[in-house]
Amino acid sequence: MADWLQQFPTLDAAVLRALEKSIDASYRNFSRNYGDAIEGFFDPLLYFLIWFERLLLHSPWWLVIGVIVGLCLAASRKVFLTIGVATAFLLIGVLGMWDDTMRTLAIIFVSSLIAIAIGIPLGILMSRSHGAQAVMTPILDVMQTMPIFVYLIPVVMLFGLGKVPGLIAVVIYAVPPVIRLTNLGIRLVDAEVLEAADAFGVDPWRRLVGVQLPLALPNIMAGINQTIMMALSMVVIASMIGVKGLGQPVLQAVTNQYFALGLFNGAAVVALAIVFDRVTQSYGRRIQENRQARS
Repeated sequence: MADWLQQFPTLDAAVLRALEKSIDASYRNFSRNYGDAIEGFFDPLLYFLIWFERLLLHSPWWLVIGVIVGLCLAASRKVFLTIGVATAFLLIGVLGMWDDTMRTLAIIFVSSLIAIAIGIPLGILMSRSHGAQAVMTPILDVMQTMPIFVYLIPVVMLFGLGKVPGLIAVVIYAVPPVIRLTNLGIRLVDAEVLEAADAFGVDPWRRLVGVQLPLALPNIMAGINQTIMMALSMVVIASMIGVKGLGQPVLQAVTNQYFALGLFNGAAVVALAIVFDRVTQSYGRRIQENRQARS
């Protein structure tokens, strides 16, 4: 076979290097010109994260566990699951991972809250506009398939190391599921129900709030569940840019081959994931069962 058929045509190395340098220089100039302003925009978020983290760290352990157990029982209404949650947090404390777990819990709570606050309105927008769906679907595809480490490069160049870049990276990585499932849940609402609402003269806003969102709530809860799981999966990666929590001991264990350290802290991450997963799933199922019982 001819050489020109065997070799894929590529840019000249000098041209490719010039293109890469141009992109890097453009982003550096952007970060120098607007980095301080963007960082100032995120200052209130940083203060809230620090305040919530200190609240968890300085509160008595029994009070924190009591609040978590109470929320779990209220959401799931399952005694066995609640006992399991209490046992998991007691073991975390006994094994000396309480502070790191509270730091991880703080960033997961704040990042999930932000992702939900951004994701549900965007999902509603996608469900109400085919144009918005056509634009946002490829963006979400890129966000979900992009390698995790790629998220860290621009935020670190813009903000440096610390909590804010980690928080932003976690939100970007975790927000697609709640957007997609909010859009899906609203679009799956029975057309006959919407026609009945229109027949009663319900305006679009009341139809959305009073009909579509309640019927789509199980799907939205599934999206929230997946968003929290994806945020937890970023814990170890975010530790590479200075986010304190359970990810740092895991990273240290990988670097220094400390099997027990990695095992214990990894198990704590798994425990948090199981707690969030079971509680949100139980709450979603309970909402769906109540809706079916009323209908």
